[in-house]
Amino acid sequence: MAVRANNTWVIWLTFALALLLSVSSMPKFMELGRPLWLGLFLTYWVLALPHRVGMTTAWCIGLLADVLNGSLLGQNALILTLITFLVLTLHQRLRMFPMWQQSTVLLVVFGLAQLVQLWLNALTGSRPPTLAFVLPALVSALLWPWVCMLLRGLHRRLGVN
Repeated sequence: MAVRANNTWVIWLTFALALLLSVSSMPKFMELGRPLWLGLFLTYWVLALPHRVGMTTAWCIGLLADVLNGSLLGQNALILTLITFLVLTLHQRLRMFPMWQQSTVLLVVFGLAQLVQLWLNALTGSRPPTLAFVLPALVSALLWPWVCMLLRGLHRRLGVN
């Protein structure tokens, strides 16, 4: 007998929150290190519910982000799908790691995603001139423990499966 999905709307509500956080205004000096909110939220749900959230979800959320940001159609979709693929590949190991090791692995995963972003920006002619493009990966890795604890509490309290 199949297990019925409970409170799946919570997952989509958190993705909507991540989309809002990704376009919310920030002070100019903080804009360079804007966290990869969609990547963080997607990573949590992929680790928590790999049977429910996967590459198709990442692609759809990425297309929504492309439309919302006005960026090249498919750019965020490709990057979020890459993050999801890497997290799914490392899924069993990541779940066993302590939080600081998860953050370190996610720093590499998000760093690779930022390198793909840089490559795509170079192809379109809007490449940033410095190595500061890696800063969002570092900020996201530092925020991972808090995002994980927040979403885990929500996941357990509302019984999302």
